[in-house]
Amino acid sequence: MAWRIGVDSGGTFCDICLFEEESGEVAVWKVSSTPDDPSRGIAAGVQEGLANVGAAPGSAGYFGHGTTVGTNALIQHRGVRTGLITTDGFRDLLEIGRQKRPDLYDLQVDKPLVLVSRDLRIEVPERVRHDGSVETTLDEATLRAAARRLRDAGVKAVAICFLYGFVRPEHEALASRIVAEELPDAFISVGHEVAPEFREFERVSTAVVNAYLGPVMQGYIRRLAGRLADLGIATPPHLTQSNGGVIGFDQAARLPVRTVLSGPSTGVVAAQELGRMVGIGDLITFDMGGTSTDVALLKDGQCRLTGEAIVHGYPIKAPMLDIHTVGAGGGSIAHVDSGGLLKVGPRSCGAFPGPVCYDQGNTEPATTDANVVLQTLNPTHLLGGRMAVRQDLAKEAIGRLAETLGLGLMETAQGILSVVTANMARAIRVISVQRGHDPRDYTLVAFGGAGPLHAARLARELEIRRILVPRNPGILCAMGLLLTDLRADFAATRLTVLDDAAAPTVEDAFAELAQRAEQWFTEEHIPEDRRATLRTVDMRYAGQNYELPVELPPGPVTAASLQALADGFAEAHRRQYGFVDAEGTVQLVTFRLEATGLVAKANFVPQPDAGPDAAPALIGHRDVWMPEAGGWVSCPLYDRAALRAGNRIAGPAIIEQMDATTVLLPGMTALVEPYLNLILEFPA
Repeated sequence: MAWRIGVDSGGTFCDICLFEEESGEVAVWKVSSTPDDPSRGIAAGVQEGLANVGAAPGSAGYFGHGTTVGTNALIQHRGVRTGLITTDGFRDLLEIGRQKRPDLYDLQVDKPLVLVSRDLRIEVPERVRHDGSVETTLDEATLRAAARRLRDAGVKAVAICFLYGFVRPEHEALASRIVAEELPDAFISVGHEVAPEFREFERVSTAVVNAYLGPVMQGYIRRLAGRLADLGIATPPHLTQSNGGVIGFDQAARLPVRTVLSGPSTGVVAAQELGRMVGIGDLITFDMGGTSTDVALLKDGQCRLTGEAIVHGYPIKAPMLDIHTVGAGGGSIAHVDSGGLLKVGPRSCGAFPGPVCYDQGNTEPATTDANVVLQTLNPTHLLGGRMAVRQDLAKEAIGRLAETLGLGLMETAQGILSVVTANMARAIRVISVQRGHDPRDYTLVAFGGAGPLHAARLARELEIRRILVPRNPGILCAMGLLLTDLRADFAATRLTVLDDAAAPTVEDAFAELAQRAEQWFTEEHIPEDRRATLRTVDMRYAGQNYELPVELPPGPVTAASLQALADGFAEAHRRQYGFVDAEGTVQLVTFRLEATGLVAKANFVPQPDAGPDAAPALIGHRDVWMPEAGGWVSCPLYDRAALRAGNRIAGPAIIEQMDATTVLLPGMTALVEPYLNLILEFPA
């Protein structure tokens, strides 16, 4: 028996999903995260999960992992002492940025911490022009002196980024070799390897973030690989990238900047496959965990891929799924602000001490405490009985908050949920309404440990009529690791006007990218029949400062394929901005090639219809506070594991399982579809 293992390590819980390739058996496990060393919790969770199904570690045929280690190191500024070597006259570019003020009217806003202090940003004489010609040859003696200066300053990582290094990388490559000679133990991040695209500020920021996180990720990957080897897992491990694909541990250690959205991306991949499975293409994913909520929009089954994003204040040029994150989770702490208003998050109580009801010493109420008080969550235990909770402590904590607000206990607890719902609705409007999509046309996919718990009220707030709750919502991100392929993205900037003469430039650019992709396929030992590529071009009107990605049809570049680019850009521009400039000059900016190595995936089998009667899954009743029902209401409790395809449930009701709890409001109905996912609907 060969088991495929997916592990998603978050800030609060570590989720394990196991899939047996021959029988199709799916098993899940969940343990608390170990923030001091996430690899310890992962190893313990994998060992327990395998033992739970009676499998030996040696039976693992695949290991995929999504992590927040890089993200957390960036948020908490726990990277390493980093140096920067750049073109003479440009060392302050990292700090000057683009002179933008995202919080225009906030007089107290703090700028993100500059990851490289000014004394560690060193300029060297060299200059490449925009057309690739060399104006000033690299001064090797000055460069060597700069490297020694950084060595003496005790840096652990060095970013090298020269002006127009993406056009002509020889200077950066030479600098990398010299720095490696002078600092053999330092992590080196080179601009043309990390982000071979235009926009110098974003490129240098990406190279610096990669350097800043490099030793942290290398240490983490080394510890985790050692723990897995000690367990007896022999299969090569893989790590998720921000683009939804997976890469080997070695490449992840070289390019940690591409893993900053490692954890959330796998949930989007799993939701994408889930939509294909049940036949729903237009989805909004809603992944609510213990610390944060991640949302994304899938149109026709695909999530938009962006080549640039700002992650916790730092511009990063790397392929990423278009995921929006807010600090709203089960561990988000409720408090009263200086104006006397109830606020929830973004501060979180994390895995330890956790919410007040965990009885680990926290005294500030969190979202989970509100659910325990309202009894939408089990008031005595979680994780299928493995974790005891204390409702009395949660009531005391929320009671203190209620006194400050001048409200009753239940009204305050419900108020916490209402604030959290408003925060999450605002996040979904960012990825839908603000980009020309009506959320009412989409199905909400609720997952994460707290997603199904809050989905009904969130959907009602957004007027979404249908909710899809996966079979194992609490570990869907871990399951996504069993549904994703190996993937690498390659890019090259070649600013070109879209006209009949553009074909040779387009052909040459993609030929170069195809060569790099071929090398990657070979390094990853991907067979010819398991390879796939997708070509896109970032396009804009002349004078615009932002591009839109458009797919280039496969095959040779012809007049027809250039016309397809023009038509695709017009459609994308109309959807994004509401108009098309028929007389405007269109530019081709950055050429991208997505290389995919297709791997065997978990294959789920539909179950026979067992009829609408869900009575065999009924395990009792519990009083739940629901303002929609006027206060306390007796809700039937159903065991999710006992539900069968075709079963129907009418709200109000609670559906419990080890990894999540699903709430049905009055008037709602739930249908168990053939793959055992729940489809929740509001009345028409």
